[in-house]
Amino acid sequence: MAKKFVYFFGSGAADGDKGMKELLGGKGANLAEMASLGIPVPPGFTITTQVCTHFMESRSRFPEGLERQVETALRKVEKIMGLRLGDPERPLLLSVRSGARASMPGMMETVLNIGLNSKTCRGLIRKTGNPRFVYDAYRRLIQMYADVVMEKAEGIEHEEGMGVRQQLDKEMERM
Repeated sequence: MAKKFVYFFGSGAADGDKGMKELLGGKGANLAEMASLGIPVPPGFTITTQVCTHFMESRSRFPEGLERQVETALRKVEKIMGLRLGDPERPLLLSVRSGARASMPGMMETVLNIGLNSKTCRGLIRKTGNPRFVYDAYRRLIQMYADVVMEKAEGIEHEEGMGVRQQLDKEMERM
C-alpha cells in the first residue's frame, strides 16, 4: 500500500489533527483541527511535509502515488462544492499556500484563484454578472503566480520595486 501523502479536511471531518504539525505543517494541522471541530472552513487538502523532503532528496521527483492521492482529494473537494476545476460553467477556484513544520516568517505567500483561465473567466462572468470582479481575480492570479512561482520559487531577486508584481501594478496604474 502506498504511503499517505494527502490529508483531506472539510465538511466537519479531517484526516489529520492539530497534533500532526510535523507531518502537515502548522497551517495544515490547524485547518484539520478546525474542520474536525465543525468550524466552517472550505474543503481542501494538505500535502505532507514528507513530500517536500522526498522531492529535495530525490532530484526533484515526487513520491509514487502522490498524483493519484491529489486527484482523489480534488474530486472530493469538487463533489462537496458542486464545482469542477477547469469547468467553464461551474468553475472551482483553488488557493495554494505554502506551509512548513516550523513557522517561516516571510514565507506566507498564497496563490489565489487557481482555475481561472480564458474559458472559466467567461463562465464566471455569466455566473456573477460582474466582469470587473472576474478580471480583477484573474489579474491577481497572474500577479501572484508570476511573483511566487516564477520569481520567488526560482530565487530571482530584483532591485527594490522592480519585481514582476510591482511592474504589473505600475502597468495597471498607467492603463
